[in-house]
Amino acid sequence: LDALPEKKQQEIQRALHLFSLGQGLPRSLREARNHVYRFWETQPVPRLDGADDGVVTRGPLIEAEGPVRTEPFSLPDGFRWDNLELSSQAVLKELCTLLNENYLEQDDNTVRFDFSPEYLQWALQPPNWSAQWHCGIRVVSSNKLVGFIAAVPAKILVYEVEKHMVQVQFLCVHKKLRLKRMTPVLIRELTRRVNQQGLYQVYAAAVVLPTPLSSCRYWNRPLNPRRLMELGHLCQKRNMSLQRTVRFHRLPEVPKTLGLRPAAKGDLAEIHTLLQAELRKFQLSKILSLQEVEHWLLPRENVVDTYVVEGPNGTLTGVVSFYSIFSRLLNQPVHAGLRTAHLLFVVSTATNSIDLMEDTLILAKSKGCDVFSALDVMDNSRFLEQLKFSIDDSSLNYYLYNWMCPKMSPNKVTLHLS
Repeated sequence: LDALPEKKQQEIQRALHLFSLGQGLPRSLREARNHVYRFWETQPVPRLDGADDGVVTRGPLIEAEGPVRTEPFSLPDGFRWDNLELSSQAVLKELCTLLNENYLEQDDNTVRFDFSPEYLQWALQPPNWSAQWHCGIRVVSSNKLVGFIAAVPAKILVYEVEKHMVQVQFLCVHKKLRLKRMTPVLIRELTRRVNQQGLYQVYAAAVVLPTPLSSCRYWNRPLNPRRLMELGHLCQKRNMSLQRTVRFHRLPEVPKTLGLRPAAKGDLAEIHTLLQAELRKFQLSKILSLQEVEHWLLPRENVVDTYVVEGPNGTLTGVVSFYSIFSRLLNQPVHAGLRTAHLLFVVSTATNSIDLMEDTLILAKSKGCDVFSALDVMDNSRFLEQLKFSIDDSSLNYYLYNWMCPKMSPNKVTLHLS
């Protein structure tokens, strides 16, 4: 990009800024196809105008050209790059502060994520993580952390091809610096560092960009309807009182699946076998090593919960896992916030999946979760409506950079991006 005229560079940077913040971009595919993406038209991504619809080619759009830039991209005067050392509690606290005050805040400034240090360590330090991919921006004079972007390694199955890629996460710039074009510099610098390892990228966003490989919808199931209604996060259905609403969403007191218990370290090998067999049935999936199963699924308090179903002979016949995130609610005199559980996997070779998922809702509620969220990926559509999930307005779109392949429906996807 540095060899391009300054006007062209500014055009590209503005497009990147809009991409990362989701500002001014059309949300529907129909609108997006009438939108001009001057930057993305120059990039190795499928076309959004439909020209690549029906493609059967599978593979990179362009091959690597020449050596990757060795020098970091320049920052504005007064700022410097920093590789965040997340093993330091002080650095973790700084990152929590930056994200909790500036990351994905709603337009009305009433809801903010409240990430804990334990959650960030789980999300950002899987096996083979690299400090080079925990990319921060600091103010030189004060050493204050004002920007961050991260990538974590992942082995991704795309149709029949397995590729080592990265998942890009937690792009965040301090709200007071969003006019200084920090966002495009963060994206370019992380891309440079990833490309040095010869890796592709995989990313997700709520907006429509060129070009989604798949688009999935969020579904939410109230676990604590009374509290949600008090917070204004659940509307009463017409002609339904508060009491009827609570009764409509009521769950059994205890799970009914025999042999259902929290996962332990000794279960990891069997969990790995169950997941390997299940995930390879789909067209876009994360292939997990035994070490990654331990990292992502072994229970951590207030971060991730995993349960297994043990059959009469001691063999595991099912596994279900979810992580949870707390959100702060500003200007709420009664409730400080709410906790949302997010489904990772539900796999069963013996138990009815609807029964196992209902038991999972009961367990999530017992852990203090107010809402349970699931995407309509994998075979989740089998239980969503039956267990009184409601479809959300928001979508999650999956993208692959520099990789061409046919589009796929949500039920062919297992990949979760936190």
